[in-house]
Amino acid sequence: MSLLEEIRRTLNAYRIHPKKKLGQNFLVDEGILEKIISYASLENDDVVLEIGAGLGFLTECLAKEAKRVIAVEIDPKLTRILVRRLRKYENVTILRGDIMKIEVPEFNKVVSIPPYSISSPLIFWLLQKDFKCAVLTFQEEFARRLAAAPGTKDYGRLTVTVYYHAEVELLDSIPKESFWPMPEVNSMIIRLKPREPPFHVEDEEKFFSFIRAIFTQKNKKLRNAIMPFLSEIRIPKKDAVSLADSIPFSYRRVREMMPEELGLTFNHLIKRLYEMNSAALKSD
Repeated sequence: MSLLEEIRRTLNAYRIHPKKKLGQNFLVDEGILEKIISYASLENDDVVLEIGAGLGFLTECLAKEAKRVIAVEIDPKLTRILVRRLRKYENVTILRGDIMKIEVPEFNKVVSIPPYSISSPLIFWLLQKDFKCAVLTFQEEFARRLAAAPGTKDYGRLTVTVYYHAEVELLDSIPKESFWPMPEVNSMIIRLKPREPPFHVEDEEKFFSFIRAIFTQKNKKLRNAIMPFLSEIRIPKKDAVSLADSIPFSYRRVREMMPEELGLTFNHLIKRLYEMNSAALKSD
């Protein structure tokens, strides 16, 4: 029996119809399933997190190679199928709920085909976790945004944030025909490996607020794109204009700037703000 036939038979037996809003498109190509697992280079002491376990076909493969699998599924109907299907695997823990809202045990690897509707928040969530490697499948357009070069249409806040935290590899494209129901676009397998930041910033929290603000206007010159951020941190307009003119690369467009250049600009800005605050205190 093919994977597609087994998926259809299981869903029919439980009277389940795939939900588009939950991104329930099931992978029906066993070769790609094996390829996804191979990219994670699993060892028998690995604890693997799977987000959006679905009907458990990937989960079962992972359970045969890893020490433990933590399978998270938000749909209660699919969770019941998972519990029944995987009951013989003592090394599988099934959690029902939203991955970003529930408590998840420690893991060192992630292997998953997550719902595409949560791709962006999932990446930001994952980058705050301690893990060794993540092999994930996303829509191809989203995957390319993770590793885009400055100046390209896909380059943005997501690119800079991921670059700061991890190395990204774009591995294989997956044709949309490999899923059922068939989605509208092709997918891509990617691999994330956390690393030490490749450049220094004075305040990480403020840096990512800075990145979020300027990339809402990424086609503008930096001196103009930075104004909403300065307003957000309550810099008076007359001081904001002076600051915007003083920063490095002020006449470069945001979308053209490398992450390291953005870090340098931010550090200069923080230094100037500190000098301004010190001068204000002395004058008082």
